[in-house]
Order: sequence, then structure tokens, then C-alpha cells
Amino acid sequence: MADITKEQFIDALNDDLAHELGAIIQYLTYAAMVSGPYRGELVKFFEAEIPDETMHAQFLANKIVALGGHPTTTPKPVPTPTSAKAMLEAIYEAEDDAAKRYTVRADQAEALGEKGLQVRLEDMVADETGHRDETAQILRDWNL
Repeated sequence: MADITKEQFIDALNDDLAHELGAIIQYLTYAAMVSGPYRGELVKFFEAEIPDETMHAQFLANKIVALGGHPTTTPKPVPTPTSAKAMLEAIYEAEDDAAKRYTVRADQAEALGEKGLQVRLEDMVADETGHRDETAQILRDWNL
């Protein structure tokens, strides 16, 4: 792991925060847009993820401030697929990316001596991996 400065770490956390803000928008928008025979189940699935993503965003914003930074207010752009399957595929990619980013960020937190943050980021890896895996199961054998 390459050395990382506190400022670089804050920038990386802000990138993570932008992704979480985008995830909130993504789940909210997809819950409104999804159609087809599984709409009812998918609306519930998408809406159920919003509180987790909101908690992640709030944690990151608080940590950025605690480290001396300023939290971003700009979300990452959200893909706007129109089919339920494409929405799920976009969710899968976003959750997989989040798990990978938080794995790196946990290692960086450890290198900076931020043990509590490292543990919390590892918990977020578990959350994002769970979301990714649940989405993969929904997509398995999708025939629509």
C-alpha cells in the first residue's frame, strides 16, 4: 500500500461520499421508475436500501469533517436504465465498486492509524457486499 496523506485520504472519502449520495438517488429513482411484473418486489428492494446508503453517507460526511475536511454535496452521476434488469445490473456494478473502494479505504485508514475508521469501513464492505450478493441472486436466471 502506497503512503497516503491525510488530505489525499479526505479526498478519497469525499469521492466515497459522492458515490453514496449517488446511490441514494439511484435507489430512490429506480424505485419510482421500475415497471414490469416484479415491480412490487423491486420497489420494496430498492427502497429498503436507501436507509443503509443514507447512513453510510452521513458517517462519511461526519468523518470528513472530523478529519478537517469539507464534505462534498455533489453526487456521482446515476445511470438511468429503463428496464428492471438493467437497473439491477447497474445496482450490482455500483455495490461491487463500493465494496472494492471501501476495502482500499480500510487499508488506508489502517496505514494512517485510524483503527476505528478502519473497522467501520470494513463493516461497510460487509454491507455493500451483502447488497451486491442479494442483487446477484435476483439477477440469477432472470428471463425478462
